[in-house]
Amino acid sequence: MNTISTATHFIKNIIEEDNRTGKWNGRVETRFPPEPNGYLHIGHAKSICLNFGLAREYGGICHLRFDDTNPEKEAQEYVDAIIESVRWLGFDWGAYLHYASDYFDKLYEYAEYLVTQGKAYVDSLPAEEIRVLRGTLTEAGTNSPYRDRPVAENLDLFRRMRAGEFADGAHVLRAKIDMASPNINLRDPVIYRIRHVHHQRTGDKWCIYPMYDFTHCISDALEHITHSLCTLEFEDHRPLYDWVLDQLADKVPCHPQQIEFARLNLTYSVMSKRKLIDLVANGLVDSWNDPRMNSLAGLRRRGYTPESIRLFAERIGISKADSWIDLTILEDCLREDLNQRALRRIAVLDPVLLVIDNYPDDQEEICHAPNHPQQPELGKRELTLTKSLYIDRADFMETPSKGFFRLAPGAEVRLRYAFLVKCTHVVKNSQGEITEIHCTYDPDTKSGTAGADSRKVKGNIHWLSARHAHPVEIRLYDRLFNDPHPDSENKDFKAALNPDSKQVITGYVEPALLDSQPEQRFQFERHGYFVADRIDTRAGKPVFNRAVSLRNTWAKSV
Repeated sequence: MNTISTATHFIKNIIEEDNRTGKWNGRVETRFPPEPNGYLHIGHAKSICLNFGLAREYGGICHLRFDDTNPEKEAQEYVDAIIESVRWLGFDWGAYLHYASDYFDKLYEYAEYLVTQGKAYVDSLPAEEIRVLRGTLTEAGTNSPYRDRPVAENLDLFRRMRAGEFADGAHVLRAKIDMASPNINLRDPVIYRIRHVHHQRTGDKWCIYPMYDFTHCISDALEHITHSLCTLEFEDHRPLYDWVLDQLADKVPCHPQQIEFARLNLTYSVMSKRKLIDLVANGLVDSWNDPRMNSLAGLRRRGYTPESIRLFAERIGISKADSWIDLTILEDCLREDLNQRALRRIAVLDPVLLVIDNYPDDQEEICHAPNHPQQPELGKRELTLTKSLYIDRADFMETPSKGFFRLAPGAEVRLRYAFLVKCTHVVKNSQGEITEIHCTYDPDTKSGTAGADSRKVKGNIHWLSARHAHPVEIRLYDRLFNDPHPDSENKDFKAALNPDSKQVITGYVEPALLDSQPEQRFQFERHGYFVADRIDTRAGKPVFNRAVSLRNTWAKSV
C-alpha cells in the first residue's frame, strides 16, 4: 500500500505537531463523508486515499460516513456503489461505518438547544426572500422580520415543523449569528428545512432534515474525529463549523479541526456530480460505470487498477493551491502498473489475410511467445503458424512512406516469434481494396533457431493463424471530451463531447484469450492495455475494453 506523499507535508506537519503537543493524546481519526446522491469519481479517490492513507500511516482510524440528509436525491444504489468503490481501492473502515441519519435525534436535540439559547429561530419568509436578504459579497445582509421571535414561539413552531403541520418551504430554522458578517456563510444560515420525503433509512419518521453545514461538524464531533479534511470550497464554511461546535461545547465530546486542501482538477474531465448525472440521465454515456466516465466504477470497468489510482493520488500530492493535473499523469500511472502485471497477448484489430504461398496447405507449426518479456518465470505460450494468417492492415503499405519498415511489395519482415517473409503480390476486390497479401517464407529463419539471425530485417509484425484465431468484441475507448477544460465556467460541457470516444469492432485474438476472466488485464502487443469487461464477459466469450494505449498519442491526434 502506498503511503501519503511528502507533498502532503502541511497536513502531516499539523498531525505531527498535534502528536508532539498531545492535543489528541496521539489519536488520528479521519473520515470520508460522501453524499449518496451519485457514484464516486476520480476526485473522490484523492480524498479517499488521503483520509484512509493518513489514518493508516499514523496508526489511526478512518470512518466512512454517508451524509444522507437530502433524501430527494439519494438512493441505496449510490450507497452500495460507494461502499464497493472504497473497498475496491483497497481501504476498509472496520466497525466505523456511519450515516448522518444515525444522528438525526441528536441533531434535532441540539437544534432545539440552540433555539432555547436564543441562537436559532424559525423564519417564515419564502426561500427567495431569504436569499435576497442575505446580501451579497460586498453588501451586508438584512435581518429577517422573524429574527426576533420569542424563544417560546420559535420552539413551538420548530416542534410543529417536526410534527408535520407545515408544507415544504413554509418555515426554516436558521442559526442566529451575524447578518453583517463579511462571511456570507455566517449570515444566519438555514440549518433545518421541511421536506415531506421518504428517507431510505428512517422512512417517514422525519419531515424536517438538517443542512450539511449543521450536520457535518456535529457528526465529526460525535465520532471523535480529530482532523476533518475538506476541499478548499469549504474553507469559508470553517467559521460556521467552529461556531456550531462552540455553541454546543457542553454537549458534544470534542471539537475537531477542519483542514482544507485543493480539490482535484483533471484535464479532459468534469468533476461536477451534477454534470455526471446529466451525462447518465440523458443517455450521453451508457451508465455510471461506462468506461468513458471518470467515476471509479467507470475507471474500474475501463481497466484501471486500484494500485494505479493510489499511485496517481500519491504522485499528485496534496497542496493548498488549486492547479490542473494533466490526464496523461493518470494514464501513465496505469501504464506503469500494467507494464509490470499484464500478460502479453496478440490481437489483430483490423485484419487482412496474409497467405504464405510456399507453406504447405495442411501444415501447422508451433511457435513460442513469452507471457511477459521481463518476467521469464511466467513461461511461454504456444502460437500455431499456418498457411493463412491474419495481420493488422496497418502493417502493410502498398506504396511505403519514408521510415515505414513493415510489409510492402518486395519487402522482407519477420513474423514475430516465427519466420522471415517477403511480400510478392496483393489481391484486390472490385472497389480496389486489398483483400489478400501474398508472400513467401524462409524456413531456415525461425525465431529461436540458429538461422534466425542469418539476415537482419527492420520490420517485425504480429500475426494470428486464420484457422485458430477467434473473433471477439473489442471496444476502443478514448477520452470522453475533446476540450481539456470542459468543466470551465461559461462552457457547454456537452458540446465538448468526443464523438469518437467509443468504437466497437470485431477483432481476432489468440486462443489463450478465450478463457479470460472478468477484469483480467493484458497487453495486446503494439495496441495497448486491455481488460476483459467485468460485466459483459462470458465463459469462452470475452469482451475486451481498451484501458489505455501503450503511449500517449492524444497530442498528435488533436
